[in-house]
Amino acid sequence: MSAESALTELNPIYGPFFGVMGAASAMIFSAFGAAYGTAKSGVGIAAMSVMRPELIMKSIIPVVMAGIIAIYGLVVAVLIASKLGDPTNYSAYNGFIHLGAGLAVGFSGLAAGFAVGIVGDAGVRGTAQQPRLFVGMILILIFAEVLGLYGLIVAIYLYSK
Repeated sequence: MSAESALTELNPIYGPFFGVMGAASAMIFSAFGAAYGTAKSGVGIAAMSVMRPELIMKSIIPVVMAGIIAIYGLVVAVLIASKLGDPTNYSAYNGFIHLGAGLAVGFSGLAAGFAVGIVGDAGVRGTAQQPRLFVGMILILIFAEVLGLYGLIVAIYLYSK
């Protein structure tokens, strides 16, 4: 077995493909979640602000929290992309690990975005009718947001392997 064939066996040409898919998955799925959370919460804010325009700025919190989810995916995508380079120095193992990291943060961000959007929509509408609901809405939003944070933690742990 030649040295070149041993190197190709350890670092196959398809290795970086999985790393790129990990970076793309991290960004795409977390952005989908953030977009859904923003849109769904925005619809609730628009509906609520017709009757209670003084609550608009207070109701922006779900939109901000949905945007943070996209940042989680961006961080992991940039970390993964920074490791991509010459295919002869990038193993299939690294590609699979980076794919797993990207999928972890991406799907967690997608789920968190859905939760933030649904809770944000119902929460701002409910807060317009009963202001004491605001603190409960914030607590539920935090629990929804932390799902994305869990994905970020797992992704960073995987990335560091």
